[in-house]
Amino acid sequence: MTTSNMNPTRRQILAAFGAAAAMPFSAFSQNDRPINLILPVGPGSGVDTIVRSASQAWAKAAGRTVVIENKPGAGGILGTSALVKSVPDGHTLGVVSNNHVIFPSVYKSVPFDPIADITPISVIGTTPLLLVVNPKKLPADNIKELIALLKAKPGSYNFASSGNGTILHLAAEMFVDQADVQARHIPYKGVGPMMTDLIGGQVDFGVLSLPSVLSQLKSGSLRAVGLGGKKRIPALPDLPTIAEQGLPDYYVEGWFAVIGPAKLPADKAKEAYSQVSSAYADPEVKRSMTTQGNTILMMNPDDTARFFQAELDKYAKVVKAAGMELK
Repeated sequence: MTTSNMNPTRRQILAAFGAAAAMPFSAFSQNDRPINLILPVGPGSGVDTIVRSASQAWAKAAGRTVVIENKPGAGGILGTSALVKSVPDGHTLGVVSNNHVIFPSVYKSVPFDPIADITPISVIGTTPLLLVVNPKKLPADNIKELIALLKAKPGSYNFASSGNGTILHLAAEMFVDQADVQARHIPYKGVGPMMTDLIGGQVDFGVLSLPSVLSQLKSGSLRAVGLGGKKRIPALPDLPTIAEQGLPDYYVEGWFAVIGPAKLPADKAKEAYSQVSSAYADPEVKRSMTTQGNTILMMNPDDTARFFQAELDKYAKVVKAAGMELK
């Protein structure tokens, strides 16, 4: 065999060695498999924005790639169904919202148990919910003006949600009920199409999380008339709460939490909690969360399990009080 015949092989070996040397050390570790992070929501939603803001810090804390997989559909049931069916080895996790514990109260049949079929890891934090209007369709600057417009033409206006039984649907129904107004509900398959039609004027108002609607508020394409929380937030200091505008019993906010499939080993759950804690403690991520108006809580797995059960019970009562029929 001549030297010239060997050269291509030698170059290939050297090139392969050089490429391997350039790869991060984590690629050769036992944790070389990425973390598959299932989000049961579409791109651009509040949870999607919150998670993507921390994805690089999460990957750094984990020492491996974090792959975000959006699986919207049926208000979040589709994505969560995929999560609960995954292998409990720590490589597949999910981030869910209030919707996770609302499902049993608004659907006759849900393909998973929101408590028994998951491993709670952490309630990361809360996010503000805002009542927003299309200013061209509903030229209201506050809750009082919005209620007056809705009462002037009963049943003539409609409100959007990201899907039947979602927290955004429930939050809007709570407003309609407490304001004693009439409006038609138009459900969408996720926040993206909901937002598109709100901006386009096909629907008139709705409730959205601040992270998902911040740019639209800045551009003026949508207008916030009230905050769902108990107090004003630094991100929007001039926006009063709905409660302080005449509906004292109105209170609703979003939350977001990391879960794994059932039977996730305790050491894997502890490892995931440590990684997500590090990610949301990152200075850049903390700044992003503040800008979005989010509050970081970082509940441990035991507290998260208790929180889920309490929220499940709470929303069952809210749905019953709102008179919503099972779908």
